[in-house]
Amino acid sequence: MRTETFYADLAPLKQFLEITKPENFRSVPDDWYVVVTDIVESTKAIEEGRYKDINLLGACSIIAVLNIARKIEIPFVFGGDGASIVIPPTLYAGTKKALLSLQQLAQSEFDLKLRVGIVPVAVVTAANYAVKAAKLRVSENYSQAVFIGGGMTYATELVKAPGEANIYRLQQPDAVLDVDLSGLECRWQDIPTKHEEILSLIIMETGQHLGKAGAAYQNVIKQIEKVYGNDLSYHPVVANEPNLTFQTKHLIKETKLRSKSNSWFHRTAYLWKIKLENFLGLIFMKFKLKIGDMDWGGYKKVLTEATDYRKFDDMLRMVISGTKLQREQLINYLEEQYKAGHLVYGTHVSDRALMTCLVFEHNGPQVHFIDGADGGYTLAAKAMKARMHRKVLNWSSYVSLNRRQKRSASKALDGKLRAE
Repeated sequence: MRTETFYADLAPLKQFLEITKPENFRSVPDDWYVVVTDIVESTKAIEEGRYKDINLLGACSIIAVLNIARKIEIPFVFGGDGASIVIPPTLYAGTKKALLSLQQLAQSEFDLKLRVGIVPVAVVTAANYAVKAAKLRVSENYSQAVFIGGGMTYATELVKAPGEANIYRLQQPDAVLDVDLSGLECRWQDIPTKHEEILSLIIMETGQHLGKAGAAYQNVIKQIEKVYGNDLSYHPVVANEPNLTFQTKHLIKETKLRSKSNSWFHRTAYLWKIKLENFLGLIFMKFKLKIGDMDWGGYKKVLTEATDYRKFDDMLRMVISGTKLQREQLINYLEEQYKAGHLVYGTHVSDRALMTCLVFEHNGPQVHFIDGADGGYTLAAKAMKARMHRKVLNWSSYVSLNRRQKRSASKALDGKLRAE
């Protein structure tokens, strides 16, 4: 039985809070594959100020696979320094070739190492992890994939496991390959916060809160709404805020990836093509022109609605605009939940957000990936891992102390019994 339409056949969820309910998810077929990409030593590259390159390559891994899939609908999640994608077996060969080519581009044009791995879902489920997916309708032009079950995290760990003999990790080929990155756009200026700061937040449940899986996430989302207000209040992108950039140093990144060749002529031609398109777009949006079936006056609203500023792939990820006081209130709550053993979390604070876009039609399918500037999700993940490490150490200390206390109590009781 062909399973290509598994994801396309999922009925979309309508409310973000519905992602906290396990009954809304369906198991991904065992003959599918989990594709994992990330930039090796991304934290070091971020410290060197290369966070935009990292974001762009993470988005590239998604567009490369989407252009292979064409009309086959597949689930994916952008993670800042990489992506998680799930594909049917019919796309395996094309996906492998496209991502190997992207590895070459990342190395040759950005001097960054893109790690790529492909893990069979059957391998994940055989290890007693689940890959369960749902589809969340974010806007008319964008439906977002959501994953639970721990399987995506386990597949990522397999791909990142050290050793040259890693059977799931793809190695760069000697031959030069081509990759289709059409639809990739990186043409917007950084988006300043409409409040005081941009908070990049990652949260992972560490146990079943009150005996119910997903309850910790549900409580966190409700707490965020309590502290920050509704989603429009903390949305990092305001409809009239994004502005196109004309700076060559920003536009050259897309140029390197999408020009016909690396020749001076082709790159210069593509760069000026972008600048011309941006100039026309600026005019069309400013005067709210309608050209054909495209209403340029409403495009920024379409763009804002099709953003992934909150998402879920075995963990909750959000980019939030708010104040320092609101952040402190949220952190106080998260710290209480962390100490109670319900969750672990990581944060990163910046004064602006970044937006990288996949646009297939300006009045149709599109998604705009949002991350916090200066490191965003990558540094939030680093902070979360540090808390996980402290939790393990604290737990080990607690277990050791508890054992010593029990031994001491046992000896005291034994001495008391002998004395009697």
